[in-house]
Amino acid sequence: MLKLGDDTLGDLPITVTRPTYDRAALRPGIVHVGLGNFHRAHQAWYLHRLMQQGLAQDWAIIGAGVRAPDAAMRDRLAAQDYLTTLIELDPDGMSVEVTGAMIDFLPVAEDNAPLIACMSDPAIRIVALTVTEGGYYGGPDGAFDLDHPDITHDIAHPATPRTVFGAIVAALSARRAAGAQPFTVQSCDNLQGNGDITRAAVLTLAQQTDAALADWIASNGAFPNSMVDCIVPATGPQELALVQRLGIDDAAPVTHENFRQWVIEDSFCAGRPPWEAVGATLTDDVHAFEAMKIRMLNAGHQVLANAGELLGIETISGCMAHADIAALFQKVQQSEIAPHVTAVPGMTPDAYITLISRRFANPEIHDTTRRVAFDGLSRHRGFIHPILRDALVGDTPIKGLALVEALWARMCAGTREDGSEIAPNDPEWDRLNTLAQTARTDPKAWLTLYDDLGDHAPFADAFGAALSQIWKEGTGAAIRAYLADT
Repeated sequence: MLKLGDDTLGDLPITVTRPTYDRAALRPGIVHVGLGNFHRAHQAWYLHRLMQQGLAQDWAIIGAGVRAPDAAMRDRLAAQDYLTTLIELDPDGMSVEVTGAMIDFLPVAEDNAPLIACMSDPAIRIVALTVTEGGYYGGPDGAFDLDHPDITHDIAHPATPRTVFGAIVAALSARRAAGAQPFTVQSCDNLQGNGDITRAAVLTLAQQTDAALADWIASNGAFPNSMVDCIVPATGPQELALVQRLGIDDAAPVTHENFRQWVIEDSFCAGRPPWEAVGATLTDDVHAFEAMKIRMLNAGHQVLANAGELLGIETISGCMAHADIAALFQKVQQSEIAPHVTAVPGMTPDAYITLISRRFANPEIHDTTRRVAFDGLSRHRGFIHPILRDALVGDTPIKGLALVEALWARMCAGTREDGSEIAPNDPEWDRLNTLAQTARTDPKAWLTLYDDLGDHAPFADAFGAALSQIWKEGTGAAIRAYLADT
């Protein structure tokens, strides 16, 4: 096998697309925190494609992380000059591309000193984030959680913060003191209003230690909203074996589908790459695109994943191949989600259901139900609960959504229907598992996770009935009963 690196790019198989630009001449402009598979298959790919056209040569990416496990990714990528092999998987064929928009990865330190120093450099004009939905320190009411131990630490020790938001505030403070302009903070996570949420987090934290700094950031900074979309499985033995069969020794390859979408609010305080030249949509109104994707695709993933996990179905494509789960997905989408989604230019809700159904059913994408179900508390709060709120206000059907929530509660009890164990799969697993066990006989225990939603009798009653039926008759019977209910 050919060890991936700058000095071996010319030796890659002719079927593998590789950088045509001079990577040694690239200059950094972006720090990206959270160098997981999604970022490398999505945002880094768009930048790579610009560089292939001779553009954005001063916008190269410096990677960063704020968690100890990020150091392992840094080591893997550093050993191959921060290159990534992207493998596009589609029933019609496979294509392979090596991307090189990333040129460095900062040391991961508990006090985030290397990250703060790098972001303080005026050459850095964008700080981007993929830190997962649960990484924004949102409390039960959605507001930034000032009582979280990590945040109380950052307030008490602003020069040595633990969190990415503390590091951002410290770097912006240094830039203000040096007379430099702020950078744009660009969230690329699946949160509706992700830029607004990021702005609130940064400003709320800054206000705790320096009100004048918070005012300066509010007046001069930028936090664009965005919508990101590409199905990117986690890398495991199957993906590593695939890249090796291609003759490439890549310790961190990425597989992905043949669909990408990036809709970005055109609001930047220090410039930006011309992403629209490679297919991104720049707009003043992201929210309609964002709502369609989050409510239909991300919520749709949760419709599938918990049912699949309970029935021992390993992948999302396997769920779509299961007649009952696929029918559940279609009915919930059409009758309970689509009524709360508006069309966007070029796409109606019905057409979007067709699009995501095809994407989810792609058998070449080994996207596990476990990955999709991970961090369910954050994902259900972000993706499902807002639809329920709108449905209750509009008095539209909710039985399918209540069933989806009941399947999640049953999954958090920690066993599949065949008796096998479901390993902990949520940062709040111990709490969820305890509530799920209690909810087996007292469904109202689970509804404590829903704030005022749990007080609405139509939802509480439908949830309780669904959960009781799942425990008594099984997942399949509960799904079929919903499908038969006209």
